[in-house]
Amino acid sequence: MTKLSVNINKIATLRNARGGEFPSVTEAAVKLQEYGAHGITIHPRPDERHITRKDVYDLKPLVTTEFNIEGNPHRSFIDMVLKVKPDQVTLVPDAEDAITSNAGWDCETHLGFLKNVIAEFKNAGIRTSIFLDPNPKMVSFAAETGAERIELYTEAYASNYSINKEEAIKDYVATAIEAQKFGLGINAGHDLSLDNLKYFSGQIPNLLEVSIGHALISEALYMGLENTVQAYLKRLAKW
Repeated sequence: MTKLSVNINKIATLRNARGGEFPSVTEAAVKLQEYGAHGITIHPRPDERHITRKDVYDLKPLVTTEFNIEGNPHRSFIDMVLKVKPDQVTLVPDAEDAITSNAGWDCETHLGFLKNVIAEFKNAGIRTSIFLDPNPKMVSFAAETGAERIELYTEAYASNYSINKEEAIKDYVATAIEAQKFGLGINAGHDLSLDNLKYFSGQIPNLLEVSIGHALISEALYMGLENTVQAYLKRLAKW
């Protein structure tokens, strides 16, 4: 079964809107795991507009499933991840002023940089994943960096799913097949939802993990957090 990792950035955004500690990011992580989530994802940014550095350290002992930290590998981010030692680090080339992640890596252009960064994480025993656009030609360069996985950036799929889902997923399938040839594991995330997840997970070979935050937390406003997690798990079931 494809694992569900829940991104809790939106919980932190809601908390930060009023200050204080409510809703609690740490309590949300504990509850999500109790409700069946296979992992917790966070994406701390330099301005701490949602997840803070304190959150990163507070969450470490509470995540008993899989802890995935995403971010642009600036030196301060690298040092923090090396101290926390999550199960996985996902490298995302987002600008500091970006509202959300909006592109995958050009691994050919940044090959040397990524090799050096990934070597640091691998030496510390941290699994590495690279955020990647659905482009089969980029896979060989992603493999050359030394990463164990790629995370497919699924915004384009989500945007075009209701128009033509077969066309929307074509490049993702091709990229996943190419990744298998190089022994890369496949993760995916960004704008996946209850509406489009089942088709995506059914079409992508060797999909190991999806990271979902915005849609899941938004849907939980109407369905409740436990019911929403269970609904996502049903979408990922292979029967």
